[in-house]
Amino acid sequence: MSTPRIEIDLRKIAHNVSRLVEMYGARGIGVSAVTKVVRGNPEIAAVLVDAGIAMLADSRIANIRRMRDAGIEAQFLLLRTPFLSQAEAVVQYADLSLNSDLSVIAELSRFALLAHVEHRIILMVELGDLREGLMPQDVHHAVDSVLALEGIELAGIGTNLACFGGIKPDDEKMEHLSRIARETEVEFGLSLPFVSGGNSANYQWFQSTRHVGRINHLRLGESIFLGCETLQREPIPGLFTDAFSLFAEVIESSIKPSLPDGEICQDVSGQVPAFEDRGPMRRAILGLGRQDVLVSGLTPRDGVEILGASSDHVLVDTRDLAYAAGDEMAFDLNYGALLSAMTSPYVETTVV
Repeated sequence: MSTPRIEIDLRKIAHNVSRLVEMYGARGIGVSAVTKVVRGNPEIAAVLVDAGIAMLADSRIANIRRMRDAGIEAQFLLLRTPFLSQAEAVVQYADLSLNSDLSVIAELSRFALLAHVEHRIILMVELGDLREGLMPQDVHHAVDSVLALEGIELAGIGTNLACFGGIKPDDEKMEHLSRIARETEVEFGLSLPFVSGGNSANYQWFQSTRHVGRINHLRLGESIFLGCETLQREPIPGLFTDAFSLFAEVIESSIKPSLPDGEICQDVSGQVPAFEDRGPMRRAILGLGRQDVLVSGLTPRDGVEILGASSDHVLVDTRDLAYAAGDEMAFDLNYGALLSAMTSPYVETTVV
């Protein structure tokens, strides 16, 4: 088989999503599966839907269109707040979108009216992570403005945490969002279908809280595909953490010194490297590099050590293992590595 490649175990993904849908659903929280890390792969999307997912969420219109064109039957949520220039495509391909800018929502309204459809939105609220979202004191005005627009339905209130600022979703944050949702419903006589509390980082809050409040929706990607929460990257009990495997081919295996010979200057990434003298070592060079994957997000499965990487090569201390040219080396991937490898045109994907 060609390398580098990612092997995808659909059975493990199906297991993970079924367990998560059951776990969160037991307390009234629905789950949308985030497909951006797999680039909207239709085969994976079909597995998610078959395992109980009714709504697929993605950050890119191209991925949503890919799934729609493949005949995937689900609701589609655009995660990244829409570009003003993409408003027409958002209305065409997404059933819902997360929003925080009134000028963009007005443009969505314009294209929704032209298309004779109603586009649903979830207004995002800033609760400390400092990515997208209205400041809490501005929510009332925004809701009032949105309700005046034709072609737009206010479907919910949401927030995003543990991304840009790494802020933990806890009882205080979730109660704040619940309070905003309740106040909005009372003030405007609404019943909001979605109070979207966050993402895979909400697992610890969910496990520890006595009351989930008005939170009834989460957007999950990493916990589905890698089986972990995202505050400390701890595995979630009962889930598979190895649904994705990266394989790279050994293109050279030889014994070389551990210290370079000569004056050390900047390396290929602009850094000045430092080396430890370990004496001669058996080193393997892999046909894999930074242009293919986020190398820092790889973990070798057989105990070898990654020494470093250039754009086209990964260098590995194979220790006592006798790798030869043509052998394959297997790696686990974190979310960043999976995202980069699935996006790279040089990494093949294979379903097993």
